[in-house]
Amino acid sequence: MAGLFADRKDNSADVMIFIGPVIMAVIGYFVMKNLIFDLIDEVYDEGSSLLFKNNGKTVRINLIDIKNVSYTVAVNPPRVTLSLRLKTEFGDELSFSPPASLIPFKKNPDITGLIDRIDRARG
Repeated sequence: MAGLFADRKDNSADVMIFIGPVIMAVIGYFVMKNLIFDLIDEVYDEGSSLLFKNNGKTVRINLIDIKNVSYTVAVNPPRVTLSLRLKTEFGDELSFSPPASLIPFKKNPDITGLIDRIDRARG
């Protein structure tokens, strides 16, 4: 705050006081858009299918309709992205965050089991 009221001849630092936070806000928005805003609200495992609920809408996806699973534990929150063979009203890639573990970088056994079941369903 003292930088705003300092008596100096150089005004370039004053401009950076306002430009810096704007740049950080824009970068923060794009990071949040790519890591958080696209996550599905709720995902339920129904055995041979997954039930996705997002913004009051529901989509059911059979395991055989999933063509690829990407599971990343090195980001916060951990994320699972399912690439689908068909387009749904949520898109053809659905991302959600599985329950986190207290142990960093530990894979979720439910997700690894889901990956195995999807592989078996595809034959």
